[in-house]
Amino acid sequence: MEMKEYASEPQTSPNGSESRIDPYGFERRHDFEPYKEMMNEYVAVLNRRSMRWSKLLQEKPHVEKNLTVKRYVRKGVPNEHRARVWMAASGAQERLEGNRGYYQSLLAMEHDTRLKETIHTDMHRTFPDNVLFRGRAEPSLQRALFNVLLAYGHHNTEVGYCQGMNFIAGYLVIITKDEEKSFWLMDALLGRMLPDFYHPAMMGLKTDQEVLGELVKAKAPAVGQLMAQYPGIWTLLVSRWFICLYIDTLPIEPEILRARSLTDVCECFRQITCGAFTLDCHAFMQKIFTEPGILSMATIDKLREKCRQRILEEESGRP
Repeated sequence: MEMKEYASEPQTSPNGSESRIDPYGFERRHDFEPYKEMMNEYVAVLNRRSMRWSKLLQEKPHVEKNLTVKRYVRKGVPNEHRARVWMAASGAQERLEGNRGYYQSLLAMEHDTRLKETIHTDMHRTFPDNVLFRGRAEPSLQRALFNVLLAYGHHNTEVGYCQGMNFIAGYLVIITKDEEKSFWLMDALLGRMLPDFYHPAMMGLKTDQEVLGELVKAKAPAVGQLMAQYPGIWTLLVSRWFICLYIDTLPIEPEILRARSLTDVCECFRQITCGAFTLDCHAFMQKIFTEPGILSMATIDKLREKCRQRILEEESGRP
Protein backbone atom coordinates (compact mmCIF):
# COMPACT_ATOMS: atom_id res chain seq x y z
CA MET A 1 0.00 0.00 0.00
CA GLU A 2 1.97 2.95 -1.30
CA MET A 3 1.53 6.41 0.14
CA LYS A 4 1.76 9.70 -1.71
CA GLU A 5 4.93 11.77 -1.47
CA TYR A 6 5.23 14.35 1.26
CA ALA A 7 6.99 17.70 1.07
CA SER A 8 10.42 18.19 2.61
CA GLU A 9 10.40 21.97 2.46
CA PRO A 10 9.91 24.10 5.60
CA GLN A 11 6.31 23.83 6.79
CA THR A 12 4.13 25.90 9.08
CA SER A 13 4.13 24.99 12.75
CA PRO A 14 0.95 24.93 14.91
CA ASN A 15 1.63 28.47 16.19
CA GLY A 16 1.75 29.81 12.64
CA SER A 17 5.48 30.39 12.38
CA GLU A 18 7.73 28.58 9.96
CA SER A 19 9.27 25.46 11.48
CA ARG A 20 12.78 24.38 10.74
CA ILE A 21 12.18 20.91 9.37
CA ASP A 22 14.61 18.49 7.75
CA PRO A 23 13.77 16.29 4.71
CA TYR A 24 12.52 13.52 7.00
CA GLY A 25 9.98 15.74 8.74
CA PHE A 26 11.92 16.28 12.00
CA GLU A 27 11.96 19.73 13.57
CA ARG A 28 15.46 21.06 14.20
CA ARG A 29 14.72 23.98 16.48
CA HIS A 30 18.07 24.01 18.29
CA ASP A 31 20.56 23.03 15.60
CA PHE A 32 18.97 24.06 12.32
CA GLU A 33 21.68 26.56 11.30
CA PRO A 34 24.66 24.20 11.78
CA TYR A 35 22.58 21.43 10.16
CA LYS A 36 21.86 23.66 7.15
CA GLU A 37 25.53 24.62 6.86
CA MET A 38 26.59 20.97 7.03
CA MET A 39 24.06 19.95 4.36
CA ASN A 40 25.15 22.78 2.05
CA GLU A 41 28.69 21.39 2.14
CA TYR A 42 27.62 17.75 2.07
CA VAL A 43 25.21 17.98 -0.86
CA ALA A 44 28.01 17.48 -3.42
CA VAL A 45 29.05 14.25 -1.68
CA LEU A 46 25.44 13.05 -1.59
CA ASN A 47 24.99 13.77 -5.30
CA ARG A 48 28.13 11.83 -6.26
CA ARG A 49 27.10 8.93 -4.08
CA SER A 50 23.60 8.91 -5.54
CA MET A 51 24.99 8.80 -9.09
CA ARG A 52 27.24 5.86 -8.24
CA TRP A 53 24.36 3.93 -6.70
CA SER A 54 22.12 4.72 -9.68
CA LYS A 55 24.77 3.39 -12.06
CA LEU A 56 25.31 0.26 -9.96
CA LEU A 57 21.59 -0.50 -9.77
CA GLN A 58 21.16 0.04 -13.51
CA GLU A 59 23.97 -2.39 -14.29
CA LYS A 60 22.79 -4.97 -11.76
CA PRO A 61 19.04 -4.69 -11.09
CA HIS A 62 19.27 -7.38 -8.42
CA VAL A 63 21.33 -6.11 -5.50
CA GLU A 64 24.23 -8.48 -5.01
CA LYS A 65 26.23 -9.00 -1.84
CA ASN A 66 29.78 -8.25 -2.96
CA LEU A 67 32.71 -6.06 -1.95
CA THR A 68 31.53 -3.11 -4.06
CA VAL A 69 28.09 -3.09 -2.45
CA LYS A 70 29.67 -3.53 0.99
CA ARG A 71 31.90 -0.50 0.38
CA TYR A 72 28.98 1.56 -0.90
CA VAL A 73 26.79 0.60 2.06
CA ARG A 74 29.46 1.62 4.54
CA LYS A 75 29.52 5.06 2.96
CA GLY A 76 25.74 5.29 3.15
CA VAL A 77 22.79 4.39 0.94
CA PRO A 78 21.18 7.55 -0.55
CA ASN A 79 17.65 8.19 0.63
CA GLU A 80 16.14 7.64 -2.81
CA HIS A 81 17.66 4.14 -3.04
CA ARG A 82 17.22 2.94 0.54
CA ALA A 83 13.87 1.23 0.14
CA ARG A 84 15.07 -0.82 -2.84
CA VAL A 85 18.45 -1.71 -1.30
CA TRP A 86 17.02 -2.56 2.12
CA MET A 87 14.26 -4.69 0.60
CA ALA A 88 16.74 -6.65 -1.52
CA ALA A 89 19.51 -7.04 1.06
CA SER A 90 17.18 -8.14 3.85
CA GLY A 91 15.21 -10.66 1.81
CA ALA A 92 12.03 -8.65 2.39
CA GLN A 93 11.41 -8.17 -1.35
CA GLU A 94 11.46 -11.92 -1.92
CA ARG A 95 9.03 -12.44 0.95
CA LEU A 96 6.70 -9.74 -0.39
CA GLU A 97 6.66 -11.20 -3.89
CA GLY A 98 6.02 -14.68 -2.55
CA ASN A 99 3.12 -13.54 -0.36
CA ARG A 100 1.10 -11.17 -2.52
CA GLY A 101 -2.08 -10.02 -0.75
CA TYR A 102 -0.96 -11.29 2.66
CA TYR A 103 -0.47 -7.83 4.18
CA GLN A 104 -3.90 -6.69 3.01
CA SER A 105 -5.45 -9.88 4.45
CA LEU A 106 -3.98 -9.07 7.87
CA LEU A 107 -5.55 -5.62 7.80
CA ALA A 108 -8.90 -7.04 6.67
CA MET A 109 -9.16 -9.64 9.45
CA GLU A 110 -10.94 -9.14 12.77
CA HIS A 111 -8.48 -7.40 15.07
CA ASP A 112 -7.58 -8.10 18.67
CA THR A 113 -9.03 -5.27 20.76
CA ARG A 114 -6.20 -5.29 23.30
CA LEU A 115 -3.58 -5.14 20.55
CA LYS A 116 -5.32 -2.16 18.93
CA GLU A 117 -5.56 -0.29 22.23
CA THR A 118 -1.89 -0.91 23.07
CA ILE A 119 -0.74 0.39 19.69
CA HIS A 120 -3.06 3.41 19.90
CA THR A 121 -1.48 4.34 23.23
CA ASP A 122 1.93 4.75 21.58
CA MET A 123 0.77 6.70 18.53
CA HIS A 124 1.31 10.14 20.07
CA ARG A 125 4.68 9.05 21.52
CA THR A 126 6.14 8.19 18.12
CA PHE A 127 8.50 10.92 16.91
CA PRO A 128 6.69 13.81 18.65
CA ASP A 129 9.16 16.19 16.97
CA ASN A 130 8.22 14.96 13.49
CA VAL A 131 5.50 16.96 11.75
CA LEU A 132 4.53 14.02 9.51
CA PHE A 133 3.18 12.01 12.45
CA ARG A 134 0.86 14.67 13.78
CA GLY A 135 -2.85 14.22 13.33
CA ARG A 136 -3.24 17.45 11.39
CA ALA A 137 -0.41 16.69 8.96
CA GLU A 138 -1.30 16.14 5.31
CA PRO A 139 -0.60 13.41 4.61
CA SER A 140 -0.29 12.11 8.17
CA LEU A 141 1.77 8.97 8.61
CA GLN A 142 -0.04 7.96 11.79
CA ARG A 143 -2.55 5.77 9.94
CA ALA A 144 0.19 4.02 7.98
CA LEU A 145 2.18 3.48 11.19
CA PHE A 146 -0.86 2.05 12.95
CA ASN A 147 -1.62 -0.30 10.05
CA VAL A 148 1.95 -1.66 9.90
CA LEU A 149 2.08 -2.31 13.65
CA LEU A 150 -1.39 -3.86 13.71
CA ALA A 151 -0.61 -6.16 10.78
CA TYR A 152 2.70 -7.21 12.33
CA GLY A 153 1.02 -7.89 15.67
CA HIS A 154 -1.31 -10.38 13.99
CA HIS A 155 1.47 -11.76 11.81
CA ASN A 156 3.79 -12.48 14.75
CA THR A 157 1.38 -13.32 17.57
CA GLU A 158 4.18 -14.50 19.87
CA VAL A 159 5.59 -10.98 19.90
CA GLY A 160 2.46 -8.96 19.20
CA TYR A 161 3.50 -5.41 20.01
CA CYS A 162 5.96 -3.91 22.46
CA GLN A 163 7.28 -0.41 23.00
CA GLY A 164 10.11 0.52 20.67
CA MET A 165 8.58 -1.18 17.66
CA ASN A 166 6.67 2.02 16.91
CA PHE A 167 9.94 3.89 16.27
CA ILE A 168 11.22 1.15 13.96
CA ALA A 169 7.98 0.99 11.98
CA GLY A 170 7.75 4.78 11.89
CA TYR A 171 11.23 5.16 10.47
CA LEU A 172 10.59 2.46 7.86
CA VAL A 173 7.41 4.23 6.79
CA ILE A 174 9.32 7.54 6.45
CA ILE A 175 11.95 5.93 4.23
CA THR A 176 9.88 3.54 2.10
CA LYS A 177 6.67 5.61 1.92
CA ASP A 178 4.99 2.23 1.55
CA GLU A 179 3.06 0.28 4.22
CA GLU A 180 3.56 -3.16 2.73
CA LYS A 181 7.31 -2.73 2.27
CA SER A 182 7.58 -1.42 5.83
CA PHE A 183 5.72 -4.49 7.08
CA TRP A 184 8.04 -6.94 5.32
CA LEU A 185 11.11 -5.04 6.50
CA MET A 186 9.72 -5.36 10.04
CA ASP A 187 9.36 -9.08 9.43
CA ALA A 188 12.99 -9.30 8.28
CA LEU A 189 14.34 -7.26 11.20
CA LEU A 190 12.31 -8.55 14.11
CA GLY A 191 11.41 -12.00 12.90
CA ARG A 192 14.67 -13.19 11.33
CA MET A 193 17.61 -10.88 12.10
CA LEU A 194 16.76 -10.22 15.75
CA PRO A 195 14.32 -13.00 16.68
CA ASP A 196 15.05 -12.92 20.43
CA PHE A 197 14.98 -9.16 20.87
CA TYR A 198 11.22 -8.78 21.08
CA HIS A 199 10.38 -12.20 22.43
CA PRO A 200 8.79 -12.04 25.92
CA ALA A 201 12.04 -13.32 27.50
CA MET A 202 14.09 -10.74 25.52
CA MET A 203 17.16 -12.96 25.67
CA GLY A 204 18.65 -11.42 22.54
CA LEU A 205 18.26 -7.92 23.96
CA LYS A 206 19.79 -8.85 27.32
CA THR A 207 22.67 -10.62 25.59
CA ASP A 208 23.58 -7.77 23.25
CA GLN A 209 23.43 -5.24 26.10
CA GLU A 210 26.01 -7.34 27.92
CA VAL A 211 28.07 -7.73 24.74
CA LEU A 212 28.16 -3.95 24.31
CA GLY A 213 29.24 -3.63 27.93
CA GLU A 214 32.11 -6.07 27.37
CA LEU A 215 33.19 -4.20 24.23
CA VAL A 216 33.12 -0.85 26.03
CA LYS A 217 35.34 -2.28 28.78
CA ALA A 218 37.80 -3.53 26.15
CA LYS A 219 37.71 -0.66 23.64
CA ALA A 220 36.96 2.30 25.93
CA PRO A 221 38.06 1.26 29.44
CA ALA A 222 37.64 4.76 30.88
CA VAL A 223 33.95 4.74 29.95
CA GLY A 224 33.61 1.20 31.30
CA GLN A 225 35.11 2.23 34.64
CA LEU A 226 32.79 5.24 34.86
CA MET A 227 29.67 3.17 34.18
CA ALA A 228 30.78 0.54 36.73
CA GLN A 229 30.42 3.19 39.43
CA TYR A 230 26.65 3.17 38.94
CA PRO A 231 25.35 -0.43 39.12
CA GLY A 232 22.22 -0.98 37.08
CA ILE A 233 22.46 2.26 35.12
CA TRP A 234 23.97 0.54 32.06
CA THR A 235 20.87 -1.56 31.33
CA LEU A 236 18.60 1.40 32.00
CA LEU A 237 20.45 3.62 29.54
CA VAL A 238 21.34 1.30 26.66
CA SER A 239 18.16 -0.79 26.50
CA ARG A 240 16.49 2.01 24.52
CA TRP A 241 19.32 1.97 21.99
CA PHE A 242 18.69 -1.66 21.18
CA ILE A 243 14.89 -1.65 21.46
CA CYS A 244 14.74 1.22 18.94
CA LEU A 245 17.70 -0.14 16.90
CA TYR A 246 19.61 3.13 17.49
CA ILE A 247 17.02 5.06 15.47
CA ASP A 248 16.84 8.03 17.84
CA THR A 249 19.95 7.78 20.02
CA LEU A 250 23.69 7.41 19.51
CA PRO A 251 26.51 7.22 22.09
CA ILE A 252 29.22 9.87 22.33
CA GLU A 253 32.01 8.70 24.62
CA PRO A 254 33.94 11.96 25.30
CA GLU A 255 30.73 13.54 26.61
CA ILE A 256 30.11 10.61 28.96
CA LEU A 257 33.57 10.97 30.49
CA ARG A 258 32.75 14.49 31.66
CA ALA A 259 30.06 13.12 33.99
CA ARG A 260 30.79 13.45 37.70
CA SER A 261 27.55 12.08 39.15
CA LEU A 262 24.60 9.87 38.29
CA THR A 263 22.65 12.99 37.40
CA ASP A 264 25.44 14.02 35.01
CA VAL A 265 25.39 10.59 33.36
CA CYS A 266 21.63 10.70 32.82
CA GLU A 267 21.78 14.27 31.46
CA CYS A 268 24.61 13.32 29.12
CA PHE A 269 22.60 10.45 27.67
CA ARG A 270 19.57 12.73 27.33
CA GLN A 271 21.58 15.23 25.28
CA ILE A 272 23.55 12.60 23.40
CA THR A 273 22.31 13.38 19.89
CA CYS A 274 22.92 17.13 20.08
CA GLY A 275 25.94 18.89 18.64
CA ALA A 276 28.11 18.96 15.55
CA PHE A 277 29.49 15.45 16.02
CA THR A 278 26.20 13.76 15.12
CA LEU A 279 25.56 16.19 12.26
CA ASP A 280 28.80 15.30 10.48
CA CYS A 281 27.57 11.88 9.37
CA HIS A 282 30.52 11.29 7.02
CA ALA A 283 33.08 11.67 9.82
CA PHE A 284 30.86 9.64 12.13
CA MET A 285 30.75 6.66 9.75
CA GLN A 286 34.50 6.86 9.18
CA LYS A 287 35.16 6.74 12.92
CA ILE A 288 32.85 3.77 13.34
CA PHE A 289 35.15 1.68 11.17
CA THR A 290 38.47 3.05 12.47
CA GLU A 291 38.40 4.03 16.14
CA PRO A 292 37.14 0.76 17.67
CA GLY A 293 39.74 -1.17 15.66
CA ILE A 294 39.13 -4.64 14.24
CA LEU A 295 35.83 -6.13 15.39
CA SER A 296 34.92 -9.34 13.58
CA MET A 297 31.62 -11.20 13.70
CA ALA A 298 33.54 -14.13 15.17
CA THR A 299 34.42 -11.91 18.16
CA ILE A 300 30.80 -10.77 18.50
CA ASP A 301 29.49 -14.34 18.31
CA LYS A 302 31.99 -15.52 20.91
CA LEU A 303 30.98 -12.70 23.27
CA ARG A 304 27.30 -13.41 22.68
CA GLU A 305 27.72 -17.04 23.70
CA LYS A 306 29.69 -16.05 26.80
CA CYS A 307 27.16 -13.40 27.87
CA ARG A 308 24.17 -15.58 27.08
CA GLN A 309 25.49 -18.39 29.29
CA ARG A 310 26.18 -15.92 32.10
CA ILE A 311 22.64 -14.53 31.90
CA LEU A 312 21.10 -18.02 31.88
CA GLU A 313 23.12 -18.99 34.94
CA GLU A 314 22.13 -15.80 36.78
CA GLU A 315 18.44 -16.23 35.95
CA SER A 316 18.47 -19.89 37.01
CA GLY A 317 20.09 -18.95 40.33
CA ARG A 318 23.23 -20.96 39.77
CA PRO A 319 26.52 -19.59 41.11
